[in-house]
Amino acid sequence: MSVDTQFETVIGLEVHAQLLTESKAFAPVSNRFGSAPNTNVTPLCLGHPGTLPVPNVNLIRYAVKLGLATGCKIRSKSIFARKNYFYPDMPKGYQISQFETPICYDGHMDIEMEDGSTRRIGITRIHMEEDAGKSIHDQDPHNTLIDLNRAGTPLLEIVSEPDIRSPKEAGAYMRKIWQIVRYLGVCDGNMEEGSLRCDANVSIRPVGQKEFNTRTEIKNLNSFRNVERALVYEVERQKDLVRSGGSVIQQTLLWDPNEMRTRQMRSKEEAHDYRYFPEPDIPPVVVTDEMLEEIRLEIPELPEARRRRYVSEFGLTDFDSSVLTEDRPLADFFESILEHSASAKPTANLIITEIRRILNEKALGITEFPVSPLRLAGLLALREGDKISSSAMQTLLDAMVDAGPDAKTTAEELAQKLNLLQVSDTGFLDPIVDEVLRSNPEEVQRYLGGKKGLIGFFIGQIMQKSQGKANPGMVRDLVQKKITEFE
Repeated sequence: MSVDTQFETVIGLEVHAQLLTESKAFAPVSNRFGSAPNTNVTPLCLGHPGTLPVPNVNLIRYAVKLGLATGCKIRSKSIFARKNYFYPDMPKGYQISQFETPICYDGHMDIEMEDGSTRRIGITRIHMEEDAGKSIHDQDPHNTLIDLNRAGTPLLEIVSEPDIRSPKEAGAYMRKIWQIVRYLGVCDGNMEEGSLRCDANVSIRPVGQKEFNTRTEIKNLNSFRNVERALVYEVERQKDLVRSGGSVIQQTLLWDPNEMRTRQMRSKEEAHDYRYFPEPDIPPVVVTDEMLEEIRLEIPELPEARRRRYVSEFGLTDFDSSVLTEDRPLADFFESILEHSASAKPTANLIITEIRRILNEKALGITEFPVSPLRLAGLLALREGDKISSSAMQTLLDAMVDAGPDAKTTAEELAQKLNLLQVSDTGFLDPIVDEVLRSNPEEVQRYLGGKKGLIGFFIGQIMQKSQGKANPGMVRDLVQKKITEFE
């Protein structure tokens, strides 16, 4: 019997999203990433006695926004709690979080797999909390350094149900969360900087068994690839262990991307180890019906709904729609071009092929693209009007990019300057067509004898003599009309 038919994988993810608020969760100090160490701190961040936390209102609003976007129920009254544990990078000795009454609960997220199937993953809760500081181990050979800039950074923790059944599903779920928090504008999703990271709880059980077995937790996975690789390794490790007569021990693990294996960090804690109790210095968080409706109106069209609209309204393929809606700024840019009367399919092709190529080559984001939607619509109009060739369009786009964002020249003016406009004037084309046909009598007779593929030969000769200016479609029509005169 194969391993896959012996065991079922059970995975639950705890995703932490750092929020794009100006200040920290409970202290009026900058939440900016990348500042000099220990500059964004206050007495509250340092755990000084007598300091009082004041919740950042956007921490609450962002939590509600994400909850609504993931189908969660929103608790009208929730409380903060103290999660007690000691780390050198957490001077207070506790983390302000939520325990028994998370602000969002009982939601779900639908993920699409590579084979086109859809899986619904339950969301147990989304709760608010603050981040700890950062321990730095690689800048001093003898000491661990502490940077408390991150201490107090506002976080949302998204806890899934144990509904995920494979590392691939876990990766798809993480990508969907990354997409949604970016669409909502609550988190930049930068996993390299730790803005989005997750802990994975994983166990295996015999197929058909309902009860859960002992699980392990893999901490601080900070890329989609690491999520999948770590889970693949840990699932196989547990299967090998059980098949050899051993048993899985509950523990917390770290993923070593260099050795491609998990290693033990500590024994797994339970909730009672943290001695949760209500935070005495913060009153309950109240979400009114008015506040709920106000936030609901702020939620943009989410990626899945936008993708479906692009298919039904614009006639785009699922692939094109998925690429365009993966990132909200890219989808916004696409629609900005359409506002200037551009057609959807050619616009999608331009973005997916040429514009994304340029973004990759120049390491730019779409918001930094130096050609405005209005000028791009003009470029597309030239191509759709058959005034330029596809290769000329690429040349023009590169020239427009090089000209920079302040350039005022239209696509047509630039095409004239670069001599890229196709000639559709029969007075210019007729003599060239006649000359090519008269100069190639054998090819003409073979064409008339049924070798219709020779049309490409004549078009190529005419394009060459016209220095690429001739409109290929008109050239084809003229050749087919004039060649009959040789019969």
